[in-house]
Amino acid sequence: MNSSGHRLARRLTSERAVAIALIVPSAVAVAVFVYGFIAWSAVVSVSEWDTVRPDYTYVGLDNFRDLFNNFRFQIDIRNTVVFTVLFVGACLGIGFALASLLDRHVRGEGLFRSIYLFPMAVSFIVTGVVWRWLLAPRAGVNILPEKVGAGSIDYGWYTDPTVLYVHADTRLGEALHSVGLGFLANPNYGVPLAITSVVIAATWQMSGFVMVMYLAGLRAIPDELRDAARVDGASEAQILRHISVPLLRPVTLSAMIILGHQSLKIFDLVISMTRRGPGFATDVPGLFMYETTFQGNHFSHGAAVSILMLLAVSVLVIPYLFWSLRREARL
Repeated sequence: MNSSGHRLARRLTSERAVAIALIVPSAVAVAVFVYGFIAWSAVVSVSEWDTVRPDYTYVGLDNFRDLFNNFRFQIDIRNTVVFTVLFVGACLGIGFALASLLDRHVRGEGLFRSIYLFPMAVSFIVTGVVWRWLLAPRAGVNILPEKVGAGSIDYGWYTDPTVLYVHADTRLGEALHSVGLGFLANPNYGVPLAITSVVIAATWQMSGFVMVMYLAGLRAIPDELRDAARVDGASEAQILRHISVPLLRPVTLSAMIILGHQSLKIFDLVISMTRRGPGFATDVPGLFMYETTFQGNHFSHGAAVSILMLLAVSVLVIPYLFWSLRREARL
């Protein structure tokens, strides 16, 4: 090898060394402060640490059994399911509708896009505080009709304790008890009306983000497909239904994963807006975990809640990652 070859080899070696030196600190930090603490939380979740003093006595899955038999945690599961369904559905519907309108290249599109996306620049804490003012029982939107002479609204929003119950079938409850899943039949399934206020605030913040995703997907659809459909006599509604919607399925799936991930770990919006609501009407696992761990000093049960939240998020994210990798490999 000549001298130029040696210089090239030394330069590549030095560049590789610099790259490794830059990556190693981040890799070590992630390994310690992410995966290391996840492993530590898993250890604590199967221990008997229920006081300020650490106690790593192994108790198996007892902490998880206690959680599923805890009335508050059962309500948290119900609230999370209700919030996720309403939140994801509302964001997808509003985001798709806004994207469909902007895709028509309306005048002032850039201004409207900025306005719709502006809530993304605000943290959930700020969103919660603002919407707490807006939905206060005797202020905000409740007195807005009175200002225009239509009379005030007397609605509690996040202070309404009403729960619209859907009573589980007796045979279903017996079947669940027979396989050790009786907690799913108690309390009764229902929709707490107070959770709708949190859904409104969260939808206001995230629907613009979904709009941008759908708008990018719509703009990526070749115009030739739409023009061919128009030549065949298809209306704009038919083009949207039979061409745009099927081609936007990857975008819809991505949006559902992102929104579902946020709904499962929601905490800051609830604690700043409703705390936990009347009768735990807006309580969520994140808030339960925080109060159990740092106010009740039940570290093992708090760690168990965090592990369950991690597993719930993993059920959403991991299959999506595998699907994305397979899709990229096919392309």
